[in-house]
Amino acid sequence: MTILDVAILGAGPYGLAAGAHLRRIKGLEVRAFGEPMSFWKNQMPAGMLLRSSWEASTIADPEDALTLDAYRRASTNHLSAPVSLERFVEYGLWFQQKSAPGLDRRKITQIEAESDSFRLILEDGKELQSRRVVVAGGIGPFARRPSEFAALPPSLASHTSEHPDLAAFRGKHVAVIGGGQSALESAALLYEAGADVEVIARAPQFHWLGWKARLQQLGPVSKIFYSWTDVGPPGVSRLVSLPNVFRQLPRETQDRLRKRSIRPAGAHWLPARLQNVRLTPGTSVSAAVEAGGRLRLSLSNSTDRLVDHALLGTGYRVEASRYSFLSRNIVERLQVTDGFPVLGRGFESSIPGLHFVGAPAAWSYGPLMYFVSGTRFAGRTLASCLAKL
Repeated sequence: MTILDVAILGAGPYGLAAGAHLRRIKGLEVRAFGEPMSFWKNQMPAGMLLRSSWEASTIADPEDALTLDAYRRASTNHLSAPVSLERFVEYGLWFQQKSAPGLDRRKITQIEAESDSFRLILEDGKELQSRRVVVAGGIGPFARRPSEFAALPPSLASHTSEHPDLAAFRGKHVAVIGGGQSALESAALLYEAGADVEVIARAPQFHWLGWKARLQQLGPVSKIFYSWTDVGPPGVSRLVSLPNVFRQLPRETQDRLRKRSIRPAGAHWLPARLQNVRLTPGTSVSAAVEAGGRLRLSLSNSTDRLVDHALLGTGYRVEASRYSFLSRNIVERLQVTDGFPVLGRGFESSIPGLHFVGAPAAWSYGPLMYFVSGTRFAGRTLASCLAKL
């Protein structure tokens, strides 16, 4: 049986960055598994634009040689900010070809913890052993579906992650639930595709990130208040960009700043695209029932809506146990808080040799881990930790 030093599960931004950094460690046998950029290709709507800035949308490699700027120079594709989903996927595939040409595209269907290693079962039934595993499984399994919609069929209510093409809703009356980037941009795309759209959100008002553009007008002075990582409000952004400092704060402070940094908000370029879309803030859905093949929503403002579909832009809630590839013996032994694995040095979990990067690391390392810009810290930290073993 093949024995690896490190197996990386996942080939999205975090998996690619982890592999690029770990392969630089001499003598370390590293192999990554999975279809590259699969979540971005298959579970995000066509036409989407990245909310993050140009610099913050770069996947990290050890030499900073595989940046978006480098891809633009090497490609005939036109790239500009905000970066389109299509171009970002193409950039990710280029990054993979440069940093991991030998990527194993098979999925790992199960990870079993053994005495001093892990047994990996692949989708074709083959098995491998690895001394360490880095889980970069992404957020797909964590799509949040509010209880009011739990019993409804997908034809009436679905999550934004289930629709790579929103053109199927042309001519339909769609209620978009949520007030964050995913909900608001989906509403814009639906309207542009010919749907009749209303956005319903619990927050008393919709928030827009126009202050970022205003702050950048200050030039170099803006860097005092705002980090290139593009996460969090002024001041807090600098702290969030330093996870090893952030995680030393009292837990109550960490939780407050984490929520503040990822609160629902839309990019500054969205309001113009939503001028003809009905926005209903300060309102929640109290009930959702099928009515003659359509969907009747009862709202907290004592009104109803009869729609063809409810599109749930309700975000994601990390729950490590929802990773189907984790065996029962791992789930039962894994120390978690609010669904997040509790991680120590080098993103290592309570199970020695099992590491988590990306969104599952946000409880331990802060909100930077939800974003592509966190790949630099994650890659370097993993490499520093494993190089010393």
